[in-house]
Amino acid sequence: MGWNSWDCYGTTVTEQEVLANAEFMSTRLLPHGWDTVVVDIQWYEPTARAHGYNAGAPLVLDGHGRQLPAENRFPSAAGGAGFGPLADRVHALGLRFGLHIMRGIPRRAVAARLPVAGTSFTADEIADTASVCPWNSDNYGLNHDHPGAQAYYDAQVAQFAAWGVDFVKADDMLFPYHEREIAAYARALRRSGRPIELSLSPGTEVSLAHLGHLRAHATMWRVCDDLWDRWEDVEAQFARMARWAPWQGEGGWADADMLPLGRIGIRAERGEDRLSRLTRPEQISLLTLWIISRSPLMMGGDLPTSPAETIGLLTNDEALSVLRQGTEAREVLREDGLVLWTARDNEEEHTRYAAVFSLAATPRHLAVPLGSVGARPGDRIRELWTHTDIPHDGRHLTLDLPAHGAALYRLTP
Repeated sequence: MGWNSWDCYGTTVTEQEVLANAEFMSTRLLPHGWDTVVVDIQWYEPTARAHGYNAGAPLVLDGHGRQLPAENRFPSAAGGAGFGPLADRVHALGLRFGLHIMRGIPRRAVAARLPVAGTSFTADEIADTASVCPWNSDNYGLNHDHPGAQAYYDAQVAQFAAWGVDFVKADDMLFPYHEREIAAYARALRRSGRPIELSLSPGTEVSLAHLGHLRAHATMWRVCDDLWDRWEDVEAQFARMARWAPWQGEGGWADADMLPLGRIGIRAERGEDRLSRLTRPEQISLLTLWIISRSPLMMGGDLPTSPAETIGLLTNDEALSVLRQGTEAREVLREDGLVLWTARDNEEEHTRYAAVFSLAATPRHLAVPLGSVGARPGDRIRELWTHTDIPHDGRHLTLDLPAHGAALYRLTP
């Protein structure tokens, strides 16, 4: 559970903006479990802009081809300090510090034939120049038949560890599935001497065939391309998370992507400065699906300038308890725009959870048989977003849902 700079600042976030979000998180969200602050892509790009990437960007590198924070955006990195001072500030707030990195090695390092730290190899010897990202031109892939490839990742991650990094979002890993890159990066993390979580992106239609490999090497992995504040993006996640939910657990987590809520698009890759275009019912549906399917939660909106109503959703402890304590979540029905999910509590044997979603574009009055959501005639049913105990007749749960709306229930004897 954390915040990521991508949805609001794209490639352009500054140190001041990261700290503003960290301070808000520490004060308002940390008591509810939100504890990680992530600087997304191109923190090493001094000319970064909204709405895309600069071809041939003047990436800031050290003498071994490792990325360094752009000092015009992160002034505390001056003098070779890197992200150490910023990570220290984030840690002092009781939070964890994360950053984004692209697969491979910067093309600028390859062109300059920079030496790989701790080896006699140079960047041009270890690069796979045929392996490129289709949407970002900063890097080449690595040739993992060459020992210098692992050495480069080891050195890069060692530097992250020295800065105090707790979380790495490694991009361009899953589409297509770069098995050897993932294994090499995970190996570098293990060798770093610091516990660092690995998040993999982007995950357009990642196959369950990779589950064993993913669990062996990563903490979390995306199951979709970038998700934005459009209902069609949210609706597409129902099928994906239904496929992955039975496999969620401490071995690793399928990630339904960041939460495009609150104030987004300030200097982003997609769209202009705006409040999320999802309606409040759509936002509740998004959060309900992410929570009951136990996706990681990474807030994408700028916390200090997001509406109080958005912060209220993120700090609803009754709803968040399903994320922490739910298990065995599954979709049990999808029919005529009605979607039902159930889960049980991993601590209280007789406590269960249910979610009811309407995918319809108009309001609906529903009468759902109690058995369809795993409820018994004598159960107490509480709706967690509204903190309301719901009366029922022992046979049906009746409810009114707005267009694209949802309800999240706790069921107790």
